Amino acid sequence: MEVSHTVETEELMTCLQIQLYHPQQASRALYRMLPLDTRHKLQAEDPVRLGRDAQACTFVLADPRVSRKQLSLQAYRTSNSSDMLFSVQNLSQKGRVTVNGFELGFLERAELPGKALIRFGEYEMLIRRENGEAKGSFEVEFGVLAVPPSREMGMVVPNMVPVLDTGSDLSTNGIPPLMSQGPMEMDETIMYQSGSALLS
Repeated sequence: MEVSHTVETEELMTCLQIQLYHPQQASRALYRMLPLDTRHKLQAEDPVRLGRDAQACTFVLADPRVSRKQLSLQAYRTSNSSDMLFSVQNLSQKGRVTVNGFELGFLERAELPGKALIRFGEYEMLIRRENGEAKGSFEVEFGVLAVPPSREMGMVVPNMVPVLDTGSDLSTNGIPPLMSQGPMEMDETIMYQSGSALLS
C-alpha cells in the first residue's frame, strides 16, 4: 500500500470531554438539544457558551431553570506552554456556578485544570481535557453520567441541600425541581441566612 507524501498530516486536536449529571435526567429530555457522544470541532478564538437560549449559546440545555446564558468556556495559550488551556466564566446574574468547590460571581472567570467539576443549579459537569497539537481549533464531546461526578472526586458536602436559582432550598419549598418557573431574582436575605447557617 502506497502512502502519499503530498497529503498533510492531520493535527490531533485538544478535546474537552464534558460529562453531565442531573438527578432528574432519566428521560434525557434535559439533553435533547445537546449533541451527545459525538465530537464537534470549534474554532479556538470563539467562546463556547452553554445555556438555555439557542440564539446566544453554542450548546443548549432544554431546561427552563438554566439561565439564558449560564457559562462560557474560552481557549487560551500561555508563553511557557504548548498546550491549549481553558477558562470558565459565569455568565449568569441569577445562578451560582462553582468550579471544584469555588464559587464564581457574575462574569468572574477561573482557569480550568485538566479535570474539573463545575456545578450550577442541580447540574454537575465533569470536564476532562485531552491535549492535542492543533492551535486553531479544538473539539468538544458531551456525554451523560449515571452517577454524580462529585462522588468520584470526593467533593460531596454532607447535609448540603442544592439551592436553585430562586434562592430557596428543596427541603422547604416542596415543589419538584422540574416544575419551577425558571431563574428568578434571588433574595439576598435568604442567601445571607443560608450562608450563615452553613458557616455555623
